[in-house]
Amino acid sequence: MAEEKYNLKNPAVKRILQEVKEMQSNPSDDFMSLPLEENIFEWQFAIRGPGDTEFEGGIYHGRIQLPAEYPFQPPAFMLLTPNGRFETQTKICLSISNHHPEHWQPSWSVRTALVALIAFMPTNPDGALGSLDYKKEERRVLAIKSREAVPKFGTPERQKLIDEIHQYMLSKAPPIPQLPPPQPSDENSSDREAEAQTSPENADGVVAPIEEHPNPQPEPRIMEDVHEVHVNANAGPLQVSFSAGFRLSREVPEAGPSEQLQRADARVQVSADDRLFTWAAVGLTVAIVVLLVKKFLKANGYYMDGL
Repeated sequence: MAEEKYNLKNPAVKRILQEVKEMQSNPSDDFMSLPLEENIFEWQFAIRGPGDTEFEGGIYHGRIQLPAEYPFQPPAFMLLTPNGRFETQTKICLSISNHHPEHWQPSWSVRTALVALIAFMPTNPDGALGSLDYKKEERRVLAIKSREAVPKFGTPERQKLIDEIHQYMLSKAPPIPQLPPPQPSDENSSDREAEAQTSPENADGVVAPIEEHPNPQPEPRIMEDVHEVHVNANAGPLQVSFSAGFRLSREVPEAGPSEQLQRADARVQVSADDRLFTWAAVGLTVAIVVLLVKKFLKANGYYMDGL
């Protein structure tokens, strides 16, 4: 670069030439940027897509326009490679760009801006100027194409610099990650499972019979019927209170759908049987109480002929 073409006393020129030397002496695998020889205020750059994102493996070219007041005013950025995150050949809106001069710091440089641009790639666009919101699958496809298709832009001098930067980035880029096979949707999976169940085939292509599993017999349940009877007997000055309880257990199998109607009809009969059983228990209890009272009165001299 012919430095004699520029006024080295100009703060912007002095700063730009300093950054050019730093970029050449300390290159990065993640980005590369150099100015045009005929205009050091215009830079061409390329960044590598950040790892573990849909941009991984991509090489994205762009253009930087530095203002005459650089570094006290921020640069303008433009992407040239289709990427699905930023529009191409449109000045993008970032906190490090000329759209937000209030955020720019004179201590920042082209290198700093490129690192920030890489970090901005996988972020949510939020409707910012020059932003796009493509699906991840579409961005992955564009990342693969970006390695093969070098953007065409401007004069032959610009195109030459773009090609040189692209070759450098390719030499530093790792192999592009393989795209995972498309996963079937839940609907397709359920359809295939249903098809496999209805028409299974063995290795020879012969349709295998579908095994029929009988409905398992439900385990019987233990049902307990509890009947409690309270009896109060008065015999002159003597009062006798007697309580008797009866508990019956029986096995009741689970009713299937076909037995529910029969069970409903049988409940009436079971309820009537239970009432008869209860009254029988009451009568038995009363008889026992009467016998006990007679025996008690007789033993104590209270026995009467009428009892």
